[in-house]
Amino acid sequence: MTHDAPGTGENVRADNTISLIWHGDRRFEAGRAGVPTFRMDGDTKTASSPVDALISALAGCTAVDVVDILKKRRTEPSALEMIVTAERAEGTPRRVTKVHLAYRITGSAVEREHAMRAIELAVTKYCSVRDSLDPEMPVTWSLELLPG
Repeated sequence: MTHDAPGTGENVRADNTISLIWHGDRRFEAGRAGVPTFRMDGDTKTASSPVDALISALAGCTAVDVVDILKKRRTEPSALEMIVTAERAEGTPRRVTKVHLAYRITGSAVEREHAMRAIELAVTKYCSVRDSLDPEMPVTWSLELLPG
């Protein structure tokens, strides 16, 4: 936050560009051009909140990596579900202070040790969303492994 300041954006390489459109109240639609967009609602009445989108991005990023790692081992899961629990600070801003990622992976060839290692690598090495968050913020994970 020490580098937060007004600017033009000309010094930012456009690796990712999204647009955001306000739809009244605290509702917005966001996304990349040419693909489906998603809605956010600061009141969580009509859509997920921006913080929900943030922790969803963390879940999605790690899940992509977990599936990719298991596929490379030739043990692709038949299903993957997650529940993400986030703790937020009491004061303003109510930033996310802790996250737990609970993975439920189904697959007859998936071994617990390999799935746990895939999750560890996803969270600690490969996920660009995790790496973009506060490195001091604790992120824990657990695994429920179900037969295929």
